[in-house]
Amino acid sequence: MKKIITVAGSNSQKSINKSLITYTAGLLDNFEIISIDLNDYVLPIYGADFEAENGIPRAVKRLDELLDTADGFIVSLAEHNGSYSAVFKNILDWLSRVNMKIWKEKPMLLMAASPGGRGGASVLQSANAYFPFMGATITDTFSLPSFFDKFDNDEIKDENLKADIQTKVNKFQKTIK
Repeated sequence: MKKIITVAGSNSQKSINKSLITYTAGLLDNFEIISIDLNDYVLPIYGADFEAENGIPRAVKRLDELLDTADGFIVSLAEHNGSYSAVFKNILDWLSRVNMKIWKEKPMLLMAASPGGRGGASVLQSANAYFPFMGATITDTFSLPSFFDKFDNDEIKDENLKADIQTKVNKFQKTIK
């Protein structure tokens, strides 16, 4: 069975991006889903001096090995001040020290959810431009704006957005099979 690794770019226990990931993973057919919780990878802030003195943390190496097993990725990014959350950026920085092609040249459905009307547009734009250099083959992007108005009872309420995510999930699945 093909394996999809999901990553919500937040360490919040009540992350709206984790909710979007869970919903989206439920739309997939016949895939093994492995969800990465960033709270399982508490790391020092990346710094060249720290790395020179201590090496790359074992948790980073384990995470890189896990990413190697994926056939594809679904990533939903939290937007903090127009960019990645600090915890997500720190993990990217550490992973890039093991292998700059963090995403292993595999397909990725890239998403963002936000309580505001722009739906994480800035972080999506940044990741869409940067992640291909880090080995992502982005099949599509999806934005869920006004999360608390458009998502309830573990599902997207807006019919247009619901149809849009299903189309993008179908395209993502076809890329992997």
